[in-house]
Amino acid sequence: MPALPTPDTERPARRGTVRVLGPADLEAALAVIEASPVTNVFADYRSRITQLDQRWLGGQMWGYVEDDVLVSLCHVGANLVPVEASPEACSAFAERALAQRRLSSTIVGPRDAVGRLWDVLEPTWGPARDERWDQPHLELSSLPAVAPDPAVRRTEPHEVEDLYPACVAMYTEEVGVSPEADGGRNLYRARVSQLVNRGWSFSRIENGRVLFKAEIACATPYACQVQGVYVDPSRRGEGLCTSGMAAVAAIARAEIAPTVALYVNAHNTPARAAYAKVGFQQTATFSTLMF
Repeated sequence: MPALPTPDTERPARRGTVRVLGPADLEAALAVIEASPVTNVFADYRSRITQLDQRWLGGQMWGYVEDDVLVSLCHVGANLVPVEASPEACSAFAERALAQRRLSSTIVGPRDAVGRLWDVLEPTWGPARDERWDQPHLELSSLPAVAPDPAVRRTEPHEVEDLYPACVAMYTEEVGVSPEADGGRNLYRARVSQLVNRGWSFSRIENGRVLFKAEIACATPYACQVQGVYVDPSRRGEGLCTSGMAAVAAIARAEIAPTVALYVNAHNTPARAAYAKVGFQQTATFSTLMF
């Protein structure tokens, strides 16, 4: 991975403690998250909908505490996600993760924090199946800079049959493995249906063929995060992604959250160009490690 910033050698070393958070910690956890509410939209969403109750979280939220103050978080589930994680917190989170069986299939978050976690975890958890260190994190908090595609709208429940193959194709192209592998079809299809029923799936479908689609993965009072952007391979290069994302952003900002965010692989030049035309601007750099 790229070299991390040189630590401040004049700052005295601090050592806090890591503990599992619960509903009683929600207010303090949200205060940590709200230091960067758009960047931390995933952790914010998960905290709010589960109230940090492990029965609904499907994992745990760890907190790093210094002098009785909660200063950093780490979501531990299928995704391991550091939140406002200082170097000391990253070291402590990684050491705790090594003390138990790995449950996460992905580490994702701000690049420096992911790198510090990986410095400790790699000798035991590595090698990763895929390392994506340079993923610009983009935001849009204004009207799209281009006209939205009027044919892009919320996907209707009866269109799941048409939508699902495009979702599988997008996932396989992006992640490198099919979401249906190892018996995952029913779970993935249920997730697709859930997003459609929630009004978080957007698409342009003509004669049963998905030309463009995207979903909202999570949303809070501050932001929503787009995932799964896909254009039919035979129609790429026609501007469908640009106008489609403009439509998604316009609807999302009006009806879901004031800021729309996403992150993209730096090498995906066509997608980055489309997002730039819409008006998205980079505010951070994410990294994703997949196992």
